[in-house]
Amino acid sequence: MNIDHIAIVVADLEATLAVYTERLGFEQIYRETIAEQGVEAVGLRAGESSIELLRPLDESSPIARFRGEAASKLHHTAYRVEDLVAEIAALKARGVRMIDERPRRGAHGNLIAFIHPSSTAGVLVELCQQEHHA
Repeated sequence: MNIDHIAIVVADLEATLAVYTERLGFEQIYRETIAEQGVEAVGLRAGESSIELLRPLDESSPIARFRGEAASKLHHTAYRVEDLVAEIAALKARGVRMIDERPRRGAHGNLIAFIHPSSTAGVLVELCQQEHHA
């Protein structure tokens, strides 16, 4: 599996975006609101992967509570897979606890599923199957 993205939840999206683009020189590659997940996401090119800045749409949401009082906090790592349904089945067969038993839509219409941190030494892990364009 290759790294798809590293997600960071932020309190001030514009200020954090300025740090990454103006100071650190990252290129913004997408920006979208993902209402189903309650976030606005901005992607920054990081080689073959990306850094994803996440701003909670509601400060009382679980992702905002996760961030707490911090300006930003690492939220999850995401790995690219070819066949998400097969990957979920294989993980479950090996006793891995899933948050998402079935794929759901994420940014760019990609299919995603999260692995429960209890199965990954405390780290929230997302699996991503990129949308294939004809």
